[in-house]
Formats: sequence, C-alpha cells, structure tokens
Amino acid sequence: TGDYAHNWRRDTRALETLRRAAATAKDAGLAIHAGHGLTYLNVQPVAAIPEIEELNIGHSVVSRAVLDGMEPAVAAMAALVAAARP
Repeated sequence: TGDYAHNWRRDTRALETLRRAAATAKDAGLAIHAGHGLTYLNVQPVAAIPEIEELNIGHSVVSRAVLDGMEPAVAAMAALVAAARP
C-alpha cells in the first residue's frame, strides 16, 4: 500500500496494482493484509478490495487519538472501513 499511499490523489494505477496483487495472492492461497500509509482520507478504496482480510492502520489511528482520544479515533476508522467493505 505504500505506493498507493504516496500517489492516491493523482493516480489510480497503484490502486489497480493492489487489486490485481490481492486477487493473485488470494488465488494462491495467501491471507491478504494491508496497511502501510493508509489514513482516514485514503483507506476506503483499499478497504473495498474484497480479498483483503485485514487492515493495519495503527499510525494514523494513534496520531488522531492524540487529539481526539483512542475510542473516537478507532470508531471513526472502523466506520470508514465498514462503509467501504463489500
């Protein structure tokens, strides 16, 4: 997800690469986890990839928790992910 995180505002190619990679890896029997560079602003397109089983988004959540508290930060991210999941 690192390439996607750096380019999501200006280019959709990295997201398409993630989609293809997730599908290929799932077909090979792998569990798909993602998370590097994901934030409250860019998480939903990645969360919508059905093959991805787990998202690791600690840095963004903890950063928001410094200002808002851990429970609201987690709840906000969980709501975004849930809304995007197929």
